[in-house]
Amino acid sequence: MCRSIKTLRPPALPEEATEEEIRAAALQFVRKVSGFRAPAAHNQEVFDRAVDEIAEATARLLDGLEVRGALRTS
Repeated sequence: MCRSIKTLRPPALPEEATEEEIRAAALQFVRKVSGFRAPAAHNQEVFDRAVDEIAEATARLLDGLEVRGALRTS
């Protein structure tokens, strides 16, 4: 996959992932899958929507994970 996407859950990340970190990972994923670093104007809306949807799904995933042996802060 994309080496620049880092693990966003404990213990790899000592604290909860920030919204910025989640969005950056989503952007990297969409760039990798689409093959575009920056989409053309006619693809911008669908590109941005995909980033938003993946960021939301990632936040839900991280919120729902139970990491055994790690203290949950929320």
